[in-house]
Order: sequence, then C-alpha cells, then structure tokens
Amino acid sequence: MEMAAPQTITTYQSGVMNSIHSSVQSCHKPVTSTHGNLTSYLSTFRQVYTVGYATSLISLITAIVVFTAFRKFRCTRNYIHINLFSSFVLRASAVFIKDTVLFADETLDHCSISTTACKSAVAFFQFSILANYFWLLVEGMYLQTLLALTFVSQRKYFWWYILIGWGLPSTVLILWVLTRFFHDDRGCWDDTDNVGIWWIIKGPITASLLVNIVIFINVIRILVQKLKSSAMTGNNDTGHFMRLAKSTLFLIPLFGMHYTVFAFLPETTGVAARLYIELGLGSFQGFVVALLYCFMNGEVQTELRRWLRKCHSQNHLTPAKRSITQITIRARGGLGRPPSSGNISSV
Repeated sequence: MEMAAPQTITTYQSGVMNSIHSSVQSCHKPVTSTHGNLTSYLSTFRQVYTVGYATSLISLITAIVVFTAFRKFRCTRNYIHINLFSSFVLRASAVFIKDTVLFADETLDHCSISTTACKSAVAFFQFSILANYFWLLVEGMYLQTLLALTFVSQRKYFWWYILIGWGLPSTVLILWVLTRFFHDDRGCWDDTDNVGIWWIIKGPITASLLVNIVIFINVIRILVQKLKSSAMTGNNDTGHFMRLAKSTLFLIPLFGMHYTVFAFLPETTGVAARLYIELGLGSFQGFVVALLYCFMNGEVQTELRRWLRKCHSQNHLTPAKRSITQITIRARGGLGRPPSSGNISSV
C-alpha cells in the first residue's frame, strides 16, 4: 500500500496535464515536500476539470440536437459547427475514458503495465485532441473564406473541411501509433520521453495553432477594410459586418491560440500555469463555444421560442378544439372538400 499515495498524486497529474495536450508524463515523481498537500491540491484540480468537461458535454450534445432537429439550421455553416461540437464531445469523453482505464485501480502502477486497453485509451485521447484542434482550424478557415469570398458557395468546400477535420488527425494518429508500436512500445504510451515521436503529435497541433494566428490577423484585416469601405459609402451592411467583427473577436481567441504560449517551451516549463490555463480555458472551452455558436445565436433563440410557444399552445388545447383543428387541416389538405364521416369519427 506504500504505492497508494504517489499513485494517487500521479493520477491527478496525468488526467489534467495530458488534457492540455502537452502530455506531461504521469509517471514523473512528484516534486513536493508532502504528498498529502499535493494530493489535496491535484484532487481539487480533478474536480474542477471533471465539472468543466461534464458541463461541456451536456451543452455540446444539446447544441448538436438543436442544430440537427430544426430544418432551418441545416446549412454548411452549422454542419461545420456540428463537427466542431462533436470534436469537443470526443475530447471530453476521451479524458473520462483515459482516467477510467489508466487510473481505475490506484493500487496499480500504470507506469509499469502495458495493456491493449490502456494504449487504446491513450490513442483515442490523442485522436480527440488532434481532431479538436483541426476543427478549430476549419472554423477559422471558414470564417476567412466567408469574408474573403462573399459570393462563392461554401458548400463545395465542405468536403475539404471534412478531410482536414477528420482525415488529417486520422493520418497523424496512424503514423504515431505505428511509430510507437515498432520503436517505443513501452508502458501505456502516455509518456513523452522520445521527443521525436512526441512531435508527431505536437507538430501538427503547433502548426494548426500558427495557421489560426495567421487567419485571425487576416480576418481582422479584412473586417477593418470592409468596415471602412461601408462607412465611406454609407452602406447599410455596416451593421452586418459589425456583427461579424464581434463574432470573430469572440470566437477566434477560443481556437486554442492561448496554448501557443507554451507551444515551443519544454514540457516541464510553467506546469502550474498550464494547469490553470487548461482548467480555465480548456475543460470549459466546449461549453463556451456551444454558448457562443448556438445558445447566444439570435436565430436559434427565435426558433426555440417559436417551438416552445407551439408546444405550449398545443398542450393547452381542449380535446374538442384539437379535433376541430385536425379536421380543418385535413379539409384544407383535401382541396376544400369536406372530410369524410370516417375521418371525422376517427378524430
């Protein structure tokens, strides 16, 4: 039982630190004077990111249901949003799965075991992180295309977005799994001892962050030009571009660019800061994105209010009024012919 305390400590460290995509080794021995204080500290962190990911899961699944249930929201823009939400759902699910598989039994030292289950959990976790970053990149690319190519249909680019968002992460993950299997098949693959192999994962993520920064700067440039042009010509589109500017300023910083602070630093640099950034901007990031993309959207709010009023009015109709309403609808559907007695009696 002497391993119980250190194992508990590394449990929380791995759950949080791997979630920030730097994969700080969960097998590292804790550097602290008392294990009890560190255990309590990391236990609090685990509770926070558990609440964050659970909140994100609920809000994201609700947002996906809203976008898929209403025909009005079926367009290229919302299809991209749905894929982004799905990547956040995978990310949150992967964290819970990974913690469950690797750390369900705290008496076991996962650093010395090597099972297919734990390797699969880590591989799925890495895929969810890659997919999440690439769909954030797709959102940035879509915003830029929307502003730069106003009169071009976005539907023809949709399958390219699918290829970037799901295809590239799958390719990177397959390369990483094969490399780990043939060259570094140790433990549960949740370490970063081999820097070259780790950069198979970190390299594409870092590249996506850098591209998003470039896109952010370019989008701001396009918006400024359009706003100036609209103001000079007295165009009524100013309000439209102001809304686009507001949306861009809100959403682009959520695309993971806060992680660029640590992208080129050693994995052990700023551990405490990484923890706070992950907990503050990581575990709740899915919730914030769902809030901005879906629940704070004026069209979504209007449609939901209309649907609620419709449900409320139907629930308050008396049986007689409901029968009359159904007969009227059937009569109109029959081009003005009176409903048959069979229809009336069946209502």
